[in-house]
Amino acid sequence: MIVLLKGIESGVAKLKLSGAKIIMETLLEQGVDTIFGYPGGQIMPLYDALYDYTEDGRIRHILTAHEQGATHAADGYARSTGGVGVCFATSGPGATNTVTGIATANIDSVPMVVITGQVPIASIGKDSFQEVDIVGITLPVTKHSYAVRAVEELAPIIREAFCIAKSGRPGVVLVDVPKDLMVAKCDYRKAEPLPAEKIETVSDEDILEIARLINESKRPVIYAGGGITVSDTSRELRQLAETSNIPTGTTLMCLGNFDRTHPLSLGMIGMHGEREANLAVHNSDLLISIGARFSDRVTGDTTRFARDAKILHIDIDGSEIGKNIGSDKCVIGDLKEILCRVLPYIEKNDRAEWVKQVQSYQREIPTTDYLDPTKAILAVNKVFTSDAIVATDVGQHQMWTAQKWPFTKPRHLITSGGMGTMGFGMGAAIGSKIANPDSEVVLFTGDGSFRMNLNELITASAEGVKVTVIILRNHTLGMVRQWQKLFFTKRYSATDLKDVINYEGLAESFGLKGFLVNSLEELDVALNHAKQSDTTTIIACDIYTDENVWPIVPPGDAINNQVVSE
Repeated sequence: MIVLLKGIESGVAKLKLSGAKIIMETLLEQGVDTIFGYPGGQIMPLYDALYDYTEDGRIRHILTAHEQGATHAADGYARSTGGVGVCFATSGPGATNTVTGIATANIDSVPMVVITGQVPIASIGKDSFQEVDIVGITLPVTKHSYAVRAVEELAPIIREAFCIAKSGRPGVVLVDVPKDLMVAKCDYRKAEPLPAEKIETVSDEDILEIARLINESKRPVIYAGGGITVSDTSRELRQLAETSNIPTGTTLMCLGNFDRTHPLSLGMIGMHGEREANLAVHNSDLLISIGARFSDRVTGDTTRFARDAKILHIDIDGSEIGKNIGSDKCVIGDLKEILCRVLPYIEKNDRAEWVKQVQSYQREIPTTDYLDPTKAILAVNKVFTSDAIVATDVGQHQMWTAQKWPFTKPRHLITSGGMGTMGFGMGAAIGSKIANPDSEVVLFTGDGSFRMNLNELITASAEGVKVTVIILRNHTLGMVRQWQKLFFTKRYSATDLKDVINYEGLAESFGLKGFLVNSLEELDVALNHAKQSDTTTIIACDIYTDENVWPIVPPGDAINNQVVSE
């Protein structure tokens, strides 16, 4: 049963509008200025209404090459700003094409509202042309889904969708609207956005217990997750670490919230985390988990994860407590409120011996005399600096970027964490650039991932969006090949790629510029062109097929048992 919340009415007189115009007016109420999408038969009335809003400049619509690209672009828009991304798609295949993007955003707690067209109410359940139960399909991968059945429900449902998407632990809300309801008319009155759902205040006893555990620990480690980004708590995180000299590691989704150049930074924890991060966790006596969910990519063998440490778990989502790792103390609530209240009780402590021990875990990085991933990534950083927003696809290039790029600011890494979606990068980079037109946006991808999303070069070119695309081209599905090499006796099944793409010619066909480089000197030339260009540039960097991501924790092993080289 749908429970509709009433909007806060502004006192403006009622207007009789079509359902399509009610949708558009309600989106304006929510502050929406950009929509990503693709039209089709059942959503056509909404696109007809959209015409007036784009013509007068109130809303910008980005026509992507594919509905999945639209969801990834809305996702990138939301991740890079903290706002709600919005996507339109029609029924049937249009709606099903959004499912991967919906699942990708939802598992990473990205606020998004997806509006899909549906066949008219009288045609539902009759296997009508392009009919699909998109609400049923997406229920497992959304925070909430609505099937609208009356035009009077439209404005209240959309207002509630935005409230749900951004309240508490954010997520994706889908609103499925039959075509006839977009044409039907009813009264509309403008209303203010609904207030965010209230989070229960944490007790004073819990705050004091958090402080006591931290103050009494000898070897604490902070394990910070994506909740830091969502709650805008990077400043409080840093204050906690600095006040009590606590080494701080992060998940992939938290990179940038704790300056990687900071002396207390351990970088990423987990399967491809830094050696010092994993060993610090393993040897700690208190693991302070803040806004993290103990993903299997972080913990490895859960029976051996931080087994000598007390676990302090702080999160807004009670369903994450005890799901993967048990805790000695758990506190459920808003991270910013909790940290702000805890900080006055945190005692200064230099913990010099513990910090020195953790620093001793650092590994030496071998040098090479050829263009390797580390050199390529650092060369890009030198030209574009850490002010650039970095998007990635998924695979070896993603892990190399997470390890080597010195992230210093929140919301500057746009990547698929929980779902690990190849094909995420190009759409997400476009959405990030549209949301942040004054920022440089760099996409790191692999030749395998790039093949999945190169169609969105059409969008970049048509919309005049500048993204610098760096392809770490190793002629294979690199992460799959690495696992085949290490764990499947080098049986390279269906991983090596035939080199059939002329990158310069491909870019030229879209009115863009492309480079294939084999050395640092050639890369510098290409990067300087990209920096000065007003359009998207594609730079494919040839690297060795057998470049591997080190370190790696073998599947099922403990995170302190990393393999650091062949």
